[in-house]
Amino acid sequence: MNVKSNEKWNLKTIVFLGVLVAMHLVLTRIFVIELGFGRISLGSVCTILAGLWFGPAAGALVGFSADVLGCLMKGYALNPLITIAAMLWGMIPVLFRPLFSKGSKTKKHLGLSAGITVSAMFCTLGFGTAGLVLINGYNFYAIMPARLIQFCVMTVIYCLITNLLYFSPLTSVVKGVRKSVV
Repeated sequence: MNVKSNEKWNLKTIVFLGVLVAMHLVLTRIFVIELGFGRISLGSVCTILAGLWFGPAAGALVGFSADVLGCLMKGYALNPLITIAAMLWGMIPVLFRPLFSKGSKTKKHLGLSAGITVSAMFCTLGFGTAGLVLINGYNFYAIMPARLIQFCVMTVIYCLITNLLYFSPLTSVVKGVRKSVV
């Protein structure tokens, strides 16, 4: 199955995606601060990295799988709008690749951060909030101030962690450019 014409999903890719789903579950369902109408967790970083490393289809698959399995783990009903948001975390940053594939180090970091910020707007403020309001019945005006604070804080954290990991030797190891050092 091709993600792009030059990228194939082989056993190594599937194993990495499985590890990223597992990490996402641990970071989102175990090491999490639950707020009722939102949560503070780092799981979306795994979905973003899956998309950046293996393509948007892989990112969407990791987001979808982690959301569905997470709902099963916690006993939540599946919320389709939140599932779409989980998938978009792995797809949107990849669209910004032209902004962070060339240029200075600063330009690369800003380009990736722009992709993450746009993702956060669509996922956290857009689909996530819509899912909570339309499906779960929360009052938009009651939750939006806290969602805006969550968006501002978590977007900065996602940008810092993702930039740190993506622009590190880890990306070369995952993509197979360089052999891992044991």
